Amino acid sequence: MNDGLIPNRYAKALYKHACEVGEAAEVYGQMKSMAQCFASVEGLKATIDNPFIAIDDKERLLLKVSGAQKDGSLDKFIFLVDKHSRITMMHAMALAYVKLYREACGISQVEIVTACELPEKQIKEITATVEKYLDGRSLEISTSIDPDLIGGFVVKVDSVILDASVKNELKKLRLKLLS
Repeated sequence: MNDGLIPNRYAKALYKHACEVGEAAEVYGQMKSMAQCFASVEGLKATIDNPFIAIDDKERLLLKVSGAQKDGSLDKFIFLVDKHSRITMMHAMALAYVKLYREACGISQVEIVTACELPEKQIKEITATVEKYLDGRSLEISTSIDPDLIGGFVVKVDSVILDASVKNELKKLRLKLLS
């Protein structure tokens, strides 16, 4: 069976349950935290996939990285996932839940990458322009610095990229000169 299909089905079931009990936003934060930990903590996936580590330890670890409380919706969900021997798919389930929640609540991810740290005023101007473009969607904004850009900025909104960096302009000029 498709590895994407199973996590999506579990994520939909968790989202439906969390909405029914009024914990959808709380579970969203927990699943987002879990997904970030899977992405940033080296060896977390290998630990969850390891068949020699006790299931209780895996459940405690997942609760810890998500920040979920015992007997909460996510705790019960992790127990259910383990009962059906799908604990190795928790990372994919976390990503699927986060995506589903964002779609349902009209949330867009905005990443602003600059060559150096920008003043708060300029960040707000970029954010205001993006908000106008997205027409009422909520935004989750993150900023980062990439000195390789030389100057300018790159704005990523969900899957759309606006590259207004000097690095990109030099690359375009180089390609134009070569052709």
